[in-house]
Amino acid sequence: MKFIHIADMHFDSPFINLSDRETLGDLKRLEQRKVFKKVIEYIKENNIPYLFISGDLYEHKYVKQSTIEYINNLFKEIPKTLIFIAPGNHDPYIKNSYYNKFEWAENVKIFNAKIEKVETEDAIIYGYGFDDFYCTQCGIEDIQLNKSNKPNILVIHATLNGASLEEKQYNSISSKLLKEKGFDYVALGHIHKTNYDKNNIENILYPSSTISLGFDELSEHGMIEGEIYNSNININFISLAENKFIEKNIDVTNILSKEELIEILNEIQIEENEFAKILLIGKRNFEINTLELYKLILNNRIIKIKDRTKINYDLKKIANDNTLKGLFAMEMIERLKQENISEKERENIERAIEIGFEALE
Repeated sequence: MKFIHIADMHFDSPFINLSDRETLGDLKRLEQRKVFKKVIEYIKENNIPYLFISGDLYEHKYVKQSTIEYINNLFKEIPKTLIFIAPGNHDPYIKNSYYNKFEWAENVKIFNAKIEKVETEDAIIYGYGFDDFYCTQCGIEDIQLNKSNKPNILVIHATLNGASLEEKQYNSISSKLLKEKGFDYVALGHIHKTNYDKNNIENILYPSSTISLGFDELSEHGMIEGEIYNSNININFISLAENKFIEKNIDVTNILSKEELIEILNEIQIEENEFAKILLIGKRNFEINTLELYKLILNNRIIKIKDRTKINYDLKKIANDNTLKGLFAMEMIERLKQENISEKERENIERAIEIGFEALE
C-alpha cells in the first residue's frame, strides 16, 4: 500500500510576528494553498490510495469557511484516495470546529478523542484526535494490535518522547512504547521539522510542517511518501515549499553611517524564493532605527531586521574623565572585571552601560 503523509499546514495562520512588512502574511497564505494543491496533484498523478494528515491542518481561531471549502473541494478531486485526519492542538475536534459542523467529502475520515480502528482492503489504520487545545493522555497504551497480514498504521498528533512540562501537555508518546506495540508506520504531527533520514529509515516519522512558517524553521519542508509491502517499508521525503527563510548577519562595527548601512542592505544577494531576516551585530557608530530602515531599503526580500548591536564606547578613555560619565565608566569596568561573571551578567552590565550613558548625555 502507498501513502502520503503530511502535517502542520496551519491554514489561515495570521503570521503576526513574522514580518514588519504588511503583505507577507497574505503571500504565505497563498503559498499554503499552492503547496496543498501540489500535494493533491501528486496524489492524482501517482494514484496514491491513502493520505494521512496528522493534525494542525488549519488554525481553529482564524480559519475561514471559504478556506475549509477550498480544502474540501480538493479532497473531492481525489475520490479514490482515503483521507485520514487526526486533529491536533491548533485544530482540535471541539463542538464548534469545522471538523464537527462541516460536511466533509465522503472519502474523509476525521478521528476524535476516542482511539478508533478502521480496517480497509489493505491496511488497518488507528487514529486519535485532540478534543481540546491540550492533551496529556490519549490512551495509546491500551491499543492491542491484532495479528494480520495487513500493515498497522497509527495517525496521531503528538510529542515524541516529550520530557518537559510543556511538551507533556501536547500528547507526549514514548517511541519505545510505539515500537513495542508493533506499528508498521506511525504518522506523526506537531513538530515542524522532519526526523526522516535517508541513511537510517525509521517508521515513526514527522514529515515537517508542509511549508516553512517562520525563521525558526530553516530546514526542508514537505511531505513523506511511503510504501509498505510484505512487512517492508520504503520511505521518501519530498520537498514542497515554494519559499524558504534565511538569516544573514551584518557586522556594523566598520560601518560609519546610516546611509552606508542602507547601501549594504540593498546590495545583499537574496534569491527570489528566499525571505531574509537580517541580524545587525557588532558595535555601532551611529543610532539605528529599524523602522526607518524598512522605509529606505529597496530590497523587498528583507522582511525582518533585528538590531543586536552595542554602542561603540571606549570605556577606559571615558573613565579618565573627571565627570559623572567618567565615574560611571570606572564602576562598570570594575564590574566587568569580576571573576566568574556569566555571559548573561555581562550582557546585563553592557546594557546598563548603554542606558547609563544615554541618561548622562
